[in-house]
Amino acid sequence: MLKRKQYDNRIMHPHTEEHEIPKGYKGLVLCKNCNAAYFKKSWHHNLRNYQDERRDHQIKFLLCPACKMIENKQFEGEITICNAPVNIQESLINLVETFCHRAYRKDSQHRLIGVKKVKNDIIIITTENQLAKQLARKIQSTFKTAKMKISYSPAPGDVVYITLTFN
Repeated sequence: MLKRKQYDNRIMHPHTEEHEIPKGYKGLVLCKNCNAAYFKKSWHHNLRNYQDERRDHQIKFLLCPACKMIENKQFEGEITICNAPVNIQESLINLVETFCHRAYRKDSQHRLIGVKKVKNDIIIITTENQLAKQLARKIQSTFKTAKMKISYSPAPGDVVYITLTFN
C-alpha cells in the first residue's frame, strides 16, 4: 500500500513497512547466531552463491531479522490446535517440524520458533505470518476434521492468529 502525494513525486511508505523494506546494507553482513549472509538485498543461508569481483567489501556481524525476532520474543504467526486426538498428536508435531524445515531450506528467514503443549492444546509459533497460514492449510488438508479460524492483529502489526479445532 504505497501512497503518493499529488505534489510530490516520491513514494511514501507507511510506517508499518519500515521493517519489511529496510534500507540495504553496504558490504557483506553475516548473522552472529545462524551464519546467514546478507548480500544482493536479501538474506541467504550461506556464502555459496556469493560472487563478486571486488573482494574489498566491508564485513559486518549483526543479527538477521529472524534471530532478532526470536531474541526479542516476537513472532508473526501463532497456530493454536484445540482438541487434537491423542493418537495423532505425535504425527501432527512431526508434520509441523518437517514442513517448517522445508520452508527454512527455501528461505533462511522462515523459522519455527516453538511447539508447546498446554493441556489439550498445541501452540505453534513461527517467525513469518505466511508460513503460519501455509502450515495451517497443510494441517487442515492432512487432517480433514480440523476447522480453521484466522484472525489478524490490529492495523500496525502483521501478526496472524490461527485456531484449528478438531471435532
